[in-house]
Amino acid sequence: MSNASTSPFPLAACAEMLWRDRPIEWRASRLKELGFGVGLWNWPEHDIGKLEATGASFTIMNGYLTGRLTDDEGADELIRTARETAQIGKRLGVQRLNLHGTGLGDRGLPVQPIQVVTGVMWLKARDTLSRIVELAEQEDVTFTLENLNLPVDHPGTPFGRAEDTLALVSSIDHPRLRLNLDLYHAQIGEGNLVELCRKSLPWIGEIQVADVPGRFEPGTGEVNWNGIARALKAMGYSGPIGMEAWASGDSEEALEAFRAAFTI
Repeated sequence: MSNASTSPFPLAACAEMLWRDRPIEWRASRLKELGFGVGLWNWPEHDIGKLEATGASFTIMNGYLTGRLTDDEGADELIRTARETAQIGKRLGVQRLNLHGTGLGDRGLPVQPIQVVTGVMWLKARDTLSRIVELAEQEDVTFTLENLNLPVDHPGTPFGRAEDTLALVSSIDHPRLRLNLDLYHAQIGEGNLVELCRKSLPWIGEIQVADVPGRFEPGTGEVNWNGIARALKAMGYSGPIGMEAWASGDSEEALEAFRAAFTI
């Protein structure tokens, strides 16, 4: 089954959040069979050879292991682990390598929380992302910067708001650095999703979705996802949509609800 016949967008789903009792390579193979691309989190947790053997289309993966945007030591560590991760990404053919303002640890909490982001930190973050672009050109890969919500899931993460990630990525304005615009996080922290997509459109590399509240598949919460799908098509977006959501029940039913929400 191909999602191209039912949706104007390439659809993908985060493998770690579905069929949680199954091996990750089984999940990747099943997503491929169902016509979805595969999103991954941290690669050291997986057998890369087994994932390669699935032949799945890997759409996005965490693009670093440790480090942060905001200071010299953190930036050097982020670049070092991003370079290592780029090699794995190329083995799997991962289309986008994902970044955050700082490394995330247990339960998605920042390893080094920052409550006040200073002007010096903003300048350093932009410098770090410029170094990421240089790395991306050297390795022939593309990185994305993801927004996160601060009130519920990721308090203390610098540059978490979509308006912050948009400001950084648009100021660099390079095709090797795009936005991973996560609308679940944006709905919690900012709202006004259609206008946010419109403002971000020139820099979007991927859009990720989950319903609010609960972070389950589309249709379980408050967001009118089919309305957003129609708005995205009208504004000319044809890039990937990734479901980064827990299944509220059966994983395949959750995927079909996701597909239906983005079928126009």
